[in-house]
Amino acid sequence: MNIAVFASGRGSNFEAILSAIHRGNLPARVCVVISNNSGAGALEVARTRNIPGYHISQRQFPSEDAFVAKTISVLQDHNVDFVALAGYMKKLSPKLIGRYRNRIANVHPALLPAFGGPGMYGIRVHEAVLQSGVKVTGATVHLVDEEYDRGPIVMQKIVAVSPTDTPVTLAAKVLEIEHEIYPLALKAFAEKRIRIQGNTVWIQ
Repeated sequence: MNIAVFASGRGSNFEAILSAIHRGNLPARVCVVISNNSGAGALEVARTRNIPGYHISQRQFPSEDAFVAKTISVLQDHNVDFVALAGYMKKLSPKLIGRYRNRIANVHPALLPAFGGPGMYGIRVHEAVLQSGVKVTGATVHLVDEEYDRGPIVMQKIVAVSPTDTPVTLAAKVLEIEHEIYPLALKAFAEKRIRIQGNTVWIQ
């Protein structure tokens, strides 16, 4: 399975995916990395691994359509089968989602549908979790549709919230879970063990 990774930041989930591939736990390859941030650490990781990396930002193009067309063109040029969002801080266009329907995944640092939606990313999620008083949180791998964090859930794992947790310590605990379940979910797609019925995903 040829994976395109979309990332805006340092790319720790990207590195977790690469590690799983290297260990033989994920029968896939990352064939291209796309970022809307020219300074993204993920692009540097791609360079060190000799993976093609592209900075594609809407500001480089005269219109949204041109931006989307360029992105799709790069995906086609690299024969991409699946798109893995790894901290990509831009909402995908309906046209791109439609072209790769049920072949785009994201990992979210909470147990969706709780603590998701517009504005719920990064440390904000963990602040909201602590303010709510819940006793557990975790990470969710989900398919991407036209709404933030609303696509069918593929995999989740929980972690306890400690009375001493801060947003920073909680983020670190959840990130470990992300690094664990994201490659596992991608493995299920690569091995064609995913069955989708409406808004429900089954792993066989």
